[in-house]
Amino acid sequence: MDKPGIPEQVEDILIVGGGPAGYTAGLYAARARMKTLMVEGESTVSQITVTDLIENYPGLPEGVNGFDLRERFRAQAESFGMRRATGDVTAIAPVSWGGTSGWRVTAGETTYDTLAVIVAAGANWRRLGVPGEEEFIGRGVSYCATCDGPFYRNRDVVVVGGGNTAVQEALYLTRFASRVILVHRRDRLRAAGVLAERASAHPKIAFAWNSVVQAVEGKDFVEGIRIQNVRNPAEVRVIPAEGVFVFIGLTPNTDLLVGIADRDANGYVRVDPDMRTSAPGIFACGDCIQKLLRQVITACGDGATAAYAAQLYVEDLKGEAY
Repeated sequence: MDKPGIPEQVEDILIVGGGPAGYTAGLYAARARMKTLMVEGESTVSQITVTDLIENYPGLPEGVNGFDLRERFRAQAESFGMRRATGDVTAIAPVSWGGTSGWRVTAGETTYDTLAVIVAAGANWRRLGVPGEEEFIGRGVSYCATCDGPFYRNRDVVVVGGGNTAVQEALYLTRFASRVILVHRRDRLRAAGVLAERASAHPKIAFAWNSVVQAVEGKDFVEGIRIQNVRNPAEVRVIPAEGVFVFIGLTPNTDLLVGIADRDANGYVRVDPDMRTSAPGIFACGDCIQKLLRQVITACGDGATAAYAAQLYVEDLKGEAY
């Protein structure tokens, strides 16, 4: 039931982003019979869609392709009535109707009005910021092994990073590459034990420990990387390789909340345990929030919590609180 003074076209809940957190929020909101719209980005890609194998999602011990799992999330949310639109959200601004506060969300040339916003915009892979990186994107530098791995059949490639994603992608690349050299700034991996064990035992994977990338080198395409030993800075060498895959962390897609909601020094949105931001009516969940663990399972939990909190907020605004 729409509250008098609120235009009929106003959404109850608008979700920004289409990853696991966003789709779970959409499922819970639509199932609660909230008028729910998801706005998916045109130029951003959910990290789950470029993950070859997810083997730690409960109930799926055989593992599942990330894209396939995301499609299951989508179909389930839409089956309860969640609607979708496409566009890169560039602004969120306050608006009101007859004394009822809400938010106006801008995506491209289109604006949407809503009582509550759930920001599930995710994050993008952080870049090295070294000479040659930008120049060779698409010509040897990649941030997605699932997308680009098949191009490196029987070639040497480098993976930069030491966390779960870096090691998972290094293992995936062994299907194609003749050799995978994993470059990490420390002397041991940060990845989960089972992944570290698999990488250490794999005959195609070698390690460059205590090393950072100084530059990506080549002419028309990548021909190698120059690395420096962090313990002995005078030790600099070039690793010949035709591909460089970078997995050194994430940068949250939260610029749309500048001046609207509090973020930490790294750009992650600050939320309370119920996914509320500092802005009334704006909630956030998934990879874009300040949290300890960024996994599909935690994103789903965040999304469910954000949707329920948003539902209670909207019902209170409409005078429908139980």
